[in-house]
Amino acid sequence: MTVWSDLTGQSAAIEVFRAAAESSLRPRTQPQGEQHEQGEQHKQGVQATDARGPADSMTHSWLITGPPGSGRSNLAYAFASALLCRFGGCGVCPDCTQVAARTHPDLAVLATERVIISIDEVRKLVSSSQFSPSVARYRVVVIEDADRMQERTSNVLLKALEEPPERTVWILCAPSEADLLPTIRSRVRSVRLRVPSTDDVASLLQRRDGVDAVTAERAARESQSHIGMAHRLATNDDARARRAETLDLALGIRSVGDAVRGAARLLEIAGADAQAITEERDAEERAHALRSLGVEPGQAVPPALRGQMKALEDDQKRRATRSLRDGIDRILTDLLSLYRDIVLVQLGAPESVELVNEAIADRVREVAAGVDPTQTLAAMDAIADARRRIAANVAPALSLEAMLITLAEAGRTAARKVSP
Repeated sequence: MTVWSDLTGQSAAIEVFRAAAESSLRPRTQPQGEQHEQGEQHKQGVQATDARGPADSMTHSWLITGPPGSGRSNLAYAFASALLCRFGGCGVCPDCTQVAARTHPDLAVLATERVIISIDEVRKLVSSSQFSPSVARYRVVVIEDADRMQERTSNVLLKALEEPPERTVWILCAPSEADLLPTIRSRVRSVRLRVPSTDDVASLLQRRDGVDAVTAERAARESQSHIGMAHRLATNDDARARRAETLDLALGIRSVGDAVRGAARLLEIAGADAQAITEERDAEERAHALRSLGVEPGQAVPPALRGQMKALEDDQKRRATRSLRDGIDRILTDLLSLYRDIVLVQLGAPESVELVNEAIADRVREVAAGVDPTQTLAAMDAIADARRRIAANVAPALSLEAMLITLAEAGRTAARKVSP
């Protein structure tokens, strides 16, 4: 097993990074004098190569793009392991183990818990990138959420990419190239990921998590091939129950009153989902922080150390805010998949086009028969509007209420047509 073994559905991208990592190993296998000469050539090649360079050559800056759940960060860390491991990413040596734990001395990671990445965070990262590697061939810097940088923050990063240190490799992750400044895009080699197939994700769940075939296939389909969400749906009964309640609630909206109550309940579901994700992580972080500060379990935190614990609590509160937003977005994604299924049935899509919500196919067909396709499309537009409003900092409760009022019209029509 290597660092590439648990990546799924991205064979073309894996080959690009595998070849680049292997090419970076070659100068180290030469005799000392020849190694120095080729090292100088490699240095020049690294600084000159951009996105238009040869597919198997190494370069100093990379951009991994792809839809949520496609495995951008997983691929970034696999590549980091391949660069920092003396065996090219064996997956079992101390270097690979340290990268997996994000504790390797030559690995720097920026994965924000905020809505945006602050300029101070990037300045600190750029400063650390100037140091030479301590134990490996490279110093690797991974930015998981490069799309969350504002323009002036991106310009700080740009200076580091324009004049990169000899042995520093930047790996940026973002949903699409358009999320970054053109000046940043021109200085990185971009590798695009595709949405993994349902079969690929289901296979991964069976192999990695020991999930049975039926559960794995349903989780992969209902997550729409989002690997992280598929894992939660396959291994967490509460996550599956919250998703089922979300769809049932949307289909039961009939009036403005239903919409108001439904919006409140959706926020509760999103909050419970966010809490389930962050609660265990928060407890582990607090316990680790107390151990590192020398505080025994159950012992009061000394006054001199309370500032550090307060900083940790503030970070966790920010993460909880972002997790709630992510929970709301997952709800909207699930609702969009529901109305996507309804409109497919209404338009007579061939059987080869699978429904995302196959488990409630009978109810989907019942609603599809009772509503006009224009109402279904209006419902989908309302879901998209809710997502845009929430992104623009409109109160989530108001955004969800407005969305559900539109969904209520479709619900009333369907109810009238199926009633005797």
